[in-house]
Amino acid sequence: MRYLIVLGDGMADEPIEALDGKTPMQTALTPMMDFLAREGRCGLLQTVPEGFAPGSEIANMGLLGYDVHRQFEGRGSLEAASMGVYIDDGVMAARCNLICIENGRIKNHSAGHISNEEAAQLIDFLNDKLGTDRLRLCAGISYRHLLLLKGGDKRLVCTPPHDVPGAEAASVMIRPAVPEAQPTADLLNDFILRSQEILPTHPVNLARRSAGKDMANSVWPWSPGYRPSMNPMTELFPAVRSGAVISAVDLIKGIGVYAGLEPIEVEGATGLYDTNYEGKAQAAIEALKEKDFVFLHVEASDEAGHEGDADLKVRTIEYLDHRLLEPIVKEVSTWPEPVTIAVLPDHPTFCRTRLHMALPVPFLIWRSQGLEPDGKTAFQPDKTEVFDELSARQGSYGLLHGDEFIRLFFNGKTK
Repeated sequence: MRYLIVLGDGMADEPIEALDGKTPMQTALTPMMDFLAREGRCGLLQTVPEGFAPGSEIANMGLLGYDVHRQFEGRGSLEAASMGVYIDDGVMAARCNLICIENGRIKNHSAGHISNEEAAQLIDFLNDKLGTDRLRLCAGISYRHLLLLKGGDKRLVCTPPHDVPGAEAASVMIRPAVPEAQPTADLLNDFILRSQEILPTHPVNLARRSAGKDMANSVWPWSPGYRPSMNPMTELFPAVRSGAVISAVDLIKGIGVYAGLEPIEVEGATGLYDTNYEGKAQAAIEALKEKDFVFLHVEASDEAGHEGDADLKVRTIEYLDHRLLEPIVKEVSTWPEPVTIAVLPDHPTFCRTRLHMALPVPFLIWRSQGLEPDGKTAFQPDKTEVFDELSARQGSYGLLHGDEFIRLFFNGKTK
């Protein structure tokens, strides 16, 4: 049997007045997801354990079966793996956004979704002007970059910029969680303030301002940690002898690398609503011909949620359904070898608040030939007719926690 997880990042939401009191998932026309729900089984999954912020790093590690209490070491260290950056002993890695600050407040977490080319120029500029033997930046994708600090203390209180749009930047800067981390906090805060002095003078930002675009006028480090220790999925699940990850986001690719999955690049994959859905679908089909397991991640709905754009979020969900899921399901339905497909978000991203929420997410599991993974037991659909947050509550799988989902996905049972 082959296995595919399709992850619609941040796809779940709450009822929205502008959508006649429906969620974007309820509003979107999703005949393929509804077919999979009708012919499959549904439930809810609590991806974020109590005590953790509902970040994509926690949610995606958790739904893949990793114990985040023991194995999570910060978002930066995960993204480093995707970037091919090895984290030496004694080095702290942190995600480092390029953000836009306006009138002292965080306008957005993405510097207006700055391009890769513009961002790379700014990262080179910052390394040249502010980098040291201890501190340097590594360029990533768009606004998402990596900060490495030798001898850094990860015991810091950092605020993800996408969690505080509109906040006074000075009020959410880095604080030490313990007194010993004060020097690290001071160094990073100084780095932030110095970046704000020089970034507005760079030609990239001058051109963006002239064009009416948001400037990337500050760095913003967060989610620090050291090199994590994660066993590959091939050691955790007998069904996985080989696997691949498909994503435009360094974080997800990094989790995949530590999980022993081969990253597959797709031309035109952006992490936004204009991503190459068809290219990702074809890449997943080709990967499933060679691999036991494929983790296919689409970021677009999450970004729409962070923009507070409910109509765009509906559109991204519809794109996921008919431009990505439909060709995959049509193809694998003709294969002699059975294929199991799961569809779910990692966390809700509310358009109203523009934030991630630590709430259970809906999921569906469909098995192409009506058999459980043992190849003998009949797979019985439940009574779910459509796929959304409300309908999934009535699904036969109920509410799952921790590694129960991934074990159910691979083994047909939660233990």
